[in-house]
Amino acid sequence: MSDPPLILRHPCPPGACVCDREQLLATPGADLRILRLTRAEEKRLVERLEALATLQDLTHMQRRMYEQLGLQVEVAPGPNEVRTMRGLRIEVLGPPGLCRKTRQSIPAAIRRALEKRPEIAWALLDANDLLRDA
Repeated sequence: MSDPPLILRHPCPPGACVCDREQLLATPGADLRILRLTRAEEKRLVERLEALATLQDLTHMQRRMYEQLGLQVEVAPGPNEVRTMRGLRIEVLGPPGLCRKTRQSIPAAIRRALEKRPEIAWALLDANDLLRDA
């Protein structure tokens, strides 16, 4: 039985992105998991991130993105005071090959989910000891 063909994301137009896709493909033994995130899969991922219901959902999605794509997403309170969802720091620490637009759409989807369900942000702040009584 043969393996199914490996479907990779189509390249971005020349000069439109800094994903280093070609360099990643040219490197022997490189981790190509991030290139499996096609535009259709990216759309599904963004929809799933926007539908987060709990902090446990968020941590589960962070773990799955790392396991399946090698994509590390950190969500934590920012260095300054957190008054709005913009005060949370959402960083995508991805390997080479991650499209610039994807690097922007993942944090935006998480922010939209946090704005819809502020209790997730409160749980995140509580998990980082920002809401505990002194």
